[in-house]
Amino acid sequence: MAVVATAIATTSVPSGRLLSAAALDLKNLLFKESLPFSDLKLIHGRYLRLGLDDCSSFLTGHPAHALLLFSQTTKPNLFHYNTAIRGLVSANLMVEAVHLYSNMRREGFSPDNFTFPFVLKACACLLDLETGVKIHAQLLKTGFELDVFVKTGLVSLYAKCGGLDDAQKLFDEMPVTNVVSWTAMISGYITQGKLKESIEVFRKSLEMGLKPDSFTIVRVLTACTQLGDVNMGEWIHELVAEKDMDRNVFVATSLVDMYTKCGRMERARHVFNGMVHKDVVTWSAMIGGYSSNGLPKEALELFFKMEAENIKPDCFTMVGVLSACSKLGALELGERVTQYMEMNDFVSNPVLGTALIDMYAKCGSMARSWVIFERMSERDLIVWNAMINGLSMTGHEKACFGLFAQMEKLHVSPDGNTFIGLLCACTHTGLVEDGRAYFNRMGQVYCLSPRIEHYGCMVDLLGRNGLLEEAYQLIKEMPMEVNAVVWGALLGGCRIHRNIDLAEHVLKKLIVLEPQNSGNYVLLSNIYALNGRWDESEKLRLTMKRSGIQKTRGFSWVELNAAIHEFHVGDNSHPMSGQIYSKLDELTKQLKAAGYTPRTEVVLFDIENEEKEHSLEHHSEKVAIAFLLINTQPEETIRVVKNLRVCNDCHSAIKLISKIYCREIIVRDNNRFHCFREGACTCNDYW
Repeated sequence: MAVVATAIATTSVPSGRLLSAAALDLKNLLFKESLPFSDLKLIHGRYLRLGLDDCSSFLTGHPAHALLLFSQTTKPNLFHYNTAIRGLVSANLMVEAVHLYSNMRREGFSPDNFTFPFVLKACACLLDLETGVKIHAQLLKTGFELDVFVKTGLVSLYAKCGGLDDAQKLFDEMPVTNVVSWTAMISGYITQGKLKESIEVFRKSLEMGLKPDSFTIVRVLTACTQLGDVNMGEWIHELVAEKDMDRNVFVATSLVDMYTKCGRMERARHVFNGMVHKDVVTWSAMIGGYSSNGLPKEALELFFKMEAENIKPDCFTMVGVLSACSKLGALELGERVTQYMEMNDFVSNPVLGTALIDMYAKCGSMARSWVIFERMSERDLIVWNAMINGLSMTGHEKACFGLFAQMEKLHVSPDGNTFIGLLCACTHTGLVEDGRAYFNRMGQVYCLSPRIEHYGCMVDLLGRNGLLEEAYQLIKEMPMEVNAVVWGALLGGCRIHRNIDLAEHVLKKLIVLEPQNSGNYVLLSNIYALNGRWDESEKLRLTMKRSGIQKTRGFSWVELNAAIHEFHVGDNSHPMSGQIYSKLDELTKQLKAAGYTPRTEVVLFDIENEEKEHSLEHHSEKVAIAFLLINTQPEETIRVVKNLRVCNDCHSAIKLISKIYCREIIVRDNNRFHCFREGACTCNDYW
């Protein structure tokens, strides 16, 4: 500002032939750099003092001021109109640009090859094909259809508005193509969901000698991401590296996004680490990638690194971080990171609000979830679904059903995800009739076709209630191919009700679908063991060993002072392991004194009962609870997250621990929430 003011002050009012030189000095100053609006006004004032009434140089500046200047121009010419239209398009005022073009035509001006590309771009951005077609007819009459930039504008218009055949025809007629026209075709195919075709167009462009720019690369990487085609993405990465384009922040961010969404986090981190300049979009892509790929701790570690580098998080960063906190059950961390944004940002933004509702729900704090839900200024369907699913997973089935009824009264139409929440609530509480009613209601009332997830919920509900034949019949009637989740739900019902014959049949199906999934073998082995068929149980485990199938290792994690502590069965790696196991010994004595008897049948190995009892004492959730009993105050709620299903023995023991220590203990396993208070669990021993 000071530099501009000084330059203007030293530009005296000249006379005669020096006038044009002074005007040129001011024009050079005007285009030397991107100037603030206040500086542009100063230069314009000086321009007028010099007696120059040509406003065209200022028509691409501040939109409102530019339009004001244009309206005060007594005799606008085609150049003025073109400059003003270009300025409006550059300012993303597409409606105003088209309107000004119409005024220009009414005033009798004939557009030229500088007018058409910008007004066509405005129509393309507005998806206004009707106006675009009229302009196409106009330019045919004026003979500008052969101009490469005009033709490119037409290709982009038809491609963006869904007229791919017309766009392709125009493209094929072009005697000379450029990177913009090729990119327009690529983008058109992507917009219409023809992702493989868009990549083929890109390949063809390379064969024709095209040198793609960063925008072209970003669009093609978008297609790879949507396809989940990491091999093609890696090929483009190699191409980008050869052309030294991987230094471009937009290209590099697109590579990070592609790798994260294809589950290749090591490659994503390699690209991320190699970036010299990282903006908030790049950080958010990486954090969100870690969270969505089951690496929540890494997501939080990266967020704290971002924090250390003083980069302010945006909405998408917060969604990734809150998702990581929800996966870890890290309530304290979740509340801490929300302080980076105003609470009004959460309650006024459905995306952020949904993430916060979900985080509180998955940390077992439904009261706080409900407060956020109540404060939301805009509740779209996703917000309603988040609340319904939160109530469902935490065992509040009556509130869940009540909220759905409120949805219906407010005429909010549910979708398939709404009914997944309702069916899960029925599954967790054994409400078979309600489950059947909601399942039938999907099609009969809302014309929603059940997805495979809905069938999975129904099979789980029926199987848990011992209705194994009905569940199996439902599977046979499914209109889509049965997946491992549905068969697994039936196998779970077989375990509960010890139906070995059906379990063996189901396992054969599962082995074909998931030959390396240890859970299927373990579940059938457990059924054999529960029925005392140790030889068959051992035979199945030997089959696993020969096939190199490793049983998924159980672990639990807890949050303490904004840090995550992870525990495994019999874990001795923790710095406090001595104190923890001392507390476990004390706990075992207190439990036995309270009438606890170890349920050794859940240790499915043919070993002595004494060995089984010792194994049960050191299950990861018990180790985690002992750790928190040592390190928290008596009135604090204990929160534990486990990667596997809580076993019957631990469930019985934790009920007693909650009574002995008068503590609320919330355990979230891979199936549901268990809230233990005063010797009882909210699941009513049904899970």
